[in-house]
Amino acid sequence: MRHRPRQPRQPSLADALIPLATLALLIGGSLALFGLDALDGPIQVALVLCAGVAALVAVKNGHEWSEVQTAGQGALASVTSAVFILLAVGALIGTWNLSGTIPTLVYYGIQVLSPGWYYAATALICGVVALSIGSSWTTAATIGVGLVGIATMLGVSPAITAGAVISGAYLGDKTSPLSETTILTAQMVKVDVYEHIRRQVWTSVPAYVIAVAVFFVMGLAHVGETDDTVSTATELDALSDVFWISPVNLLPLVLLAYLSIRKVPASLALIASALFAGVLAAFTQAEVVAAFVSGTGNVVVESIKAVWQAMATGFDIDTGLSEVDRLVSRGGMDSMLLTLWLIFGAVTFGALLEHFGLISRLVDPMIASAASTGRLFLTVFACGFGLNVVAGDQYIALVLPSRVFRLEFARRGLAPTNLSRLAADSGTVTSPLVPWNSCGAFMGATLGVSTLLYAPYAIFCYASPLLSVLYGYTGFRIEKTEPLDAAKERT
Repeated sequence: MRHRPRQPRQPSLADALIPLATLALLIGGSLALFGLDALDGPIQVALVLCAGVAALVAVKNGHEWSEVQTAGQGALASVTSAVFILLAVGALIGTWNLSGTIPTLVYYGIQVLSPGWYYAATALICGVVALSIGSSWTTAATIGVGLVGIATMLGVSPAITAGAVISGAYLGDKTSPLSETTILTAQMVKVDVYEHIRRQVWTSVPAYVIAVAVFFVMGLAHVGETDDTVSTATELDALSDVFWISPVNLLPLVLLAYLSIRKVPASLALIASALFAGVLAAFTQAEVVAAFVSGTGNVVVESIKAVWQAMATGFDIDTGLSEVDRLVSRGGMDSMLLTLWLIFGAVTFGALLEHFGLISRLVDPMIASAASTGRLFLTVFACGFGLNVVAGDQYIALVLPSRVFRLEFARRGLAPTNLSRLAADSGTVTSPLVPWNSCGAFMGATLGVSTLLYAPYAIFCYASPLLSVLYGYTGFRIEKTEPLDAAKERT
């Protein structure tokens, strides 16, 4: 008699809750035991174990192990572009320090920016850059790194500065027509991208104004706490003694901006800028290059070795001033490996939850119980933010709610632009608040500030979804359409 494969069972509520309870237990335990050092391995282990629990639940329900493997492979394939972007960012930070690009940004920035309005200026600068190029990751990895470095020199808070960087960066990620998440959200909800952006303005602009105002107040409150100008002058002198400071050093930044505006894929644009910075360093920072690789006199060999090493393991220097050393001794592809480990574990766990119906088992009752428009909006937000927490990936948090709630919005006569705005407010902007989310992990690794430290200050990432949910309860800027009746739904 031939063996018939078992028909998989639908997951129970307990099946859906077990992996989430495991996640809460292991993440909470790792934070309790290791504190901020939990991101250096313990949380990664926790996420891998959670993925294992989700896999066992799927097998218990009758799914073959080959299905689990296929779902895991799909999860890793979905973050391929993020992997190359992260490695490219590591290389870029290394060569931008070698070429003096980041030191030059810091040198000029210290002389132009005042501690009293530094946080607000950071949010404004990053907002303009992100709107121009449409990428929060590129904004943070370039201008953001420099601004956090300037904060350290000025004696203002790097954590608040990182929050301001992210607030500005995600304004562009959410509302720029060049942003891939903006385009993806519009496509998933089936609305015109420019219609989507016009509706986004009603939450994005007020949230951004709130964020800038809060940062301005924070800056004024911290004026008396900043270091004296003598310390800053000493560090400026150290930078100018080690590096040749010139606007020429900013050419890698100009190249990156140009390539981004021309819509060159992010990983290629970043690598091109990193390589260009390395070549530039051979001409503009010859002494730095020779000292970095303990030169033997062969300029060509020294230059190639320096660029290669800066891209691989980062740039390193000893100036005798800890603040300067901490600023420029960074980067390298290997500095992103812990972050990649974190992302692999998180997206695999999230993909298993989605593929085997564990997320749907939790979301469907929430939809049924959301009787009012306000409750429905709150449910979408909870789903988007929750997916950022449990799935660890911004794209899952955008795509799944857009797909799941689209029909429900149509049934209730709510225009799809309401859902596209809400999905972006819920999925896009909350992603950098979660340490093991791909966006949170990237921002923490790139800016050199732990996600747990900057998260309280990412004001835009709180204000935008709160306004979106508030509009749902009040009816403000909620567009209506003819409800989709049962007959149309069947056809």
